[in-house]
Formats: sequence, C-alpha cells, structure tokens
Amino acid sequence: MGNPEPPPLLEAKNCSLRFGGIAALTDVSLRINEGELVGLIGPNGAGKTSLFNILTGVYRPTEGEILFDGRSTAGMPPHRINTIGVARTFQNIRLFASLDVRMNVRTSFIARLRNGLVHTVRRGRLFRREEGEIHEEGTRLLAYFGLEQAASHPSRSLPYGDQRRLEIVRALATKPRLLLLDEPAAGMNPTEKEALKSLISRIRTEFGTAVLLVEHDMKVVMGICERIVVLDQGRVLCSGTPSEVRSDPKVIAAYLGESHPVARHREEAT
Repeated sequence: MGNPEPPPLLEAKNCSLRFGGIAALTDVSLRINEGELVGLIGPNGAGKTSLFNILTGVYRPTEGEILFDGRSTAGMPPHRINTIGVARTFQNIRLFASLDVRMNVRTSFIARLRNGLVHTVRRGRLFRREEGEIHEEGTRLLAYFGLEQAASHPSRSLPYGDQRRLEIVRALATKPRLLLLDEPAAGMNPTEKEALKSLISRIRTEFGTAVLLVEHDMKVVMGICERIVVLDQGRVLCSGTPSEVRSDPKVIAAYLGESHPVARHREEAT
C-alpha cells in the first residue's frame, strides 16, 4: 500500500453562491495542496472572482463548506481568514496611494502585531523590539522584490508593474500559507509579464507559499501552473495539467472556439 495522500491546505466542498435567483457558483469543489501552484481560468462571468470572495470571507457560500488546514472558515471575516494564513490581491490595484512604499508594506504587519495597546502607548521595550522586527522584515521584502530604492516614494508614483509587485509584497508581509492572485498580469506589457511569471514561481519555491492564480493571459497560466481548474457559468468544467486542459474539447468550446487564446496556446505548444 502507498502512503496516504496528505490533506489539502485548502478545500472547498460543493460550494454554491446565490444572489437572489442568480447563481454565481454552483456545486464548486476545489483542493489546493501545501506549496502548490494552481491556475483558475474561465470566460468573463464564469465565477472566478466569486470563488475568490468565498475563499477569503468576503461572501459566505450559500451552500457547501470551506476548510483551511482542516478547519472550517464558516463565519470568519476576511481579516480573520488572513490571520490564519490566506492573503489575496485584487483585479484593481488597492494601494494607499498617498503613503510611501515602505508604509504601504508596514500596514500589512498590523494583523501580526503581538503587543497590545498599553505597550504601544508606552512605546516600551516590547514595542520597540517589534517595531525593529517590522522595519527589518519590510526592508528585506522590498529588497527581495527590487523595490528598496523606491521605499520612500509615494506608491502612486511607481510604474504600473511595480505597483502590482508592491501589492504582492503587501500580501506576503502577512506571511500567508496560501496566496490568491486575481489577474496580476492585467495591464502589463510582455516584458513585465515575463518578470511576473518568474516572480510567482519564486514565491512558491522560495517562500513555500501555495498560490491560486486567476489570469486571462494563457501564456502566463500555462507557463507556470502545474495544475489548472476551469470554471464556466459558475461550475467546474474540468481540472488537470496544462496539457490536459488545453486539449480538452469542453474547454475549447467554453472559450468560444479555436480563435481563443486557450486554443491558440494549445497550437503553439504542439
């Protein structure tokens, strides 16, 4: 007998999400293992962001259950889900535009503060030690992602690709075990997308963080993900390796024929 399969880091079991008579998700199940890099694709309106929203506590599923590290997240607000190890970015950049780069990263450490209000007000030894740790780790993260030279610059002054990277740094500052990236390549040029692919791969290998990636650029998804889940009309259409997904007739049909990037990427890969 082989070794039993380890339990998934995150598991969504038969989850549905309805808004009145509209079904955003129907009977969706998803498993993500520790350290895995998974892509989530589908046509516009397929339910990808809705799935992100129930995984991170923005919405509670109408039916089904979500487990993180074997623990139900039912009723947990987004900030609580973040503290147990789940972080995300958004389609639209959500930086504090008027704050500098370093302060944007520092705001993400709030959920990890150990010292209470008394220590903060008194600015005692424990407060100073924690402040030092935050400064050191924030500096290390900025250096790792090539943003240390811009640490004192307002975040709104950064080039678009750097703003996207800063969003990822802010998410990583919470020390997630699972990072959800919602269309991080949106608006990027080809050079920035290649750098992003390398960055996401490094996050998985060097930080040990599992990644769930929503992305419309199939070259990004097919180039770095080891497994891909396809949504269509709020349901899981199929799941498999990149080669299995791009050759699945159901996927091609859902993406409106051979002219779609999924199909073109399949032809380029053969």
